[in-house]
Amino acid sequence: MQAVILAAGEGVRLRPLTQNKPKALIPVANKPIIEHTILSLLEAGIRDIIVVIGYRKEQVMRHLAHLSVPVMIVRQTEQLGTAHALLCARDRIAGDVLVLPGDNYIDPDSIRDIARIKNSLLYTTHRQPSNFGVVTIEDDAVSSITEKPVLASRMTVSCGVYHLGSELLARMTAQSLSEAIDEEIRRDTRIAAVKAHSWQDAIYPWDLLVMNDRLLPFISQEKSGIISSSVIMQGKVSIGSGTKIGPGTVITGPVIIGEDCTIGPHVVIEPGTSIGSRVKIEPFTVIRRSILMDDVVIASHSSISGSVIGEGCTLGEYTSAIYARGFIPSEDSAIRAGCGVIMGNGVFCKPSVMFENTIVGNEVTIEGRTDLRFSCTRIPDKTRVI
Repeated sequence: MQAVILAAGEGVRLRPLTQNKPKALIPVANKPIIEHTILSLLEAGIRDIIVVIGYRKEQVMRHLAHLSVPVMIVRQTEQLGTAHALLCARDRIAGDVLVLPGDNYIDPDSIRDIARIKNSLLYTTHRQPSNFGVVTIEDDAVSSITEKPVLASRMTVSCGVYHLGSELLARMTAQSLSEAIDEEIRRDTRIAAVKAHSWQDAIYPWDLLVMNDRLLPFISQEKSGIISSSVIMQGKVSIGSGTKIGPGTVITGPVIIGEDCTIGPHVVIEPGTSIGSRVKIEPFTVIRRSILMDDVVIASHSSISGSVIGEGCTLGEYTSAIYARGFIPSEDSAIRAGCGVIMGNGVFCKPSVMFENTIVGNEVTIEGRTDLRFSCTRIPDKTRVI
């Protein structure tokens, strides 16, 4: 069976992390999201994979070229919707097809289940259904689908994963897959409803922490680095080659640490944490349930909780990122959610900066002794905060 992964989108609501990188390449548990999708397909026995690319397509192509499994690449020149993206690949599809988003996590069991049932949709329940296509299910079939309603009457949502028959694909004209499925339902085509085992989207940056929670329990326990004899490790922990873990460090899994990092001495890393490659965490620092991307430096006596730190950021001594819930500014509204700090790439913080529910853009400089708590601040790219 063939699978088409839709990875052309920009992921505007994930900014600042997607300002210079497509959503599908954002790392979670130290792998780009699209790579988790490909691995799930392979585990489910599907190796004939097409990837539709668009936004920042060169980056996606470079990453896919380094994978051990060959994939076919199709370009969507204009981002005109999910159905349009699929139709860009129609000439490469022979027969029935499995369609998946390249920016969600879908487990292999869910893929196996939906692959067995032609003309079907994967669904789950979600506490914020208005961010998705809301589905009505009757007798194990979809009776309606409404894309992102302002007020949702139910919490059953589409996962954006479909098994489409060739005849359905041949007559598809809509721009979004939700519209296409709704048109088929009005034609009395039966669209079977398949319940997902495990699925997670990342609409907003703080959702990446939830996806990280889902993926970390499945990491392999590789310990390739240089680990001091006084280090205490509990639970599932993976440490990449060339990484040095200093004396007195305590790591409680699930935790993954990339290659060529320097951690400690006397650092505490708590569960639900992913640390990329070439990261330096200096002594007496605590990291709790956070994602640190490549080339991050966190100076001594810092405390980072519930945060996503972009590539190449430097945080000075006594940096504090406190996880708290509140209203966080989004593109066109304020969202009630929780984080310590969401930080774009290349941010430089001088010592004693305090964050709480803060969004920091790319290449921002923050002077020392700046208190950004309680304000739910969104700081634009290339700003200097004094």
